[in-house]
Amino acid sequence: MSVYFITFRSVTLAQRGEQILRRAGIRCSLQRTPRWMEEQGCGYCLRVRPEDGGSTVQALRQHQVQFRKVYLQGENGDVEEVAL
Repeated sequence: MSVYFITFRSVTLAQRGEQILRRAGIRCSLQRTPRWMEEQGCGYCLRVRPEDGGSTVQALRQHQVQFRKVYLQGENGDVEEVAL
């Protein structure tokens, strides 16, 4: 299954993003970033289903929650940075 990772600079921003998404009815999970993302300086991320990717970014921007990058991990495990 594919999944989006929305990365944040701090746990506080990630928690704020999680609250906003849950209020918007978007399922997500807050987690430490996988090791390969830590090299980018991103310590926390929200994991979101692919069908919620666009609405996730829209909700975060609407509430002015700054995130760093968005990554898509495909079913085969390949990861790429994407713009939504």
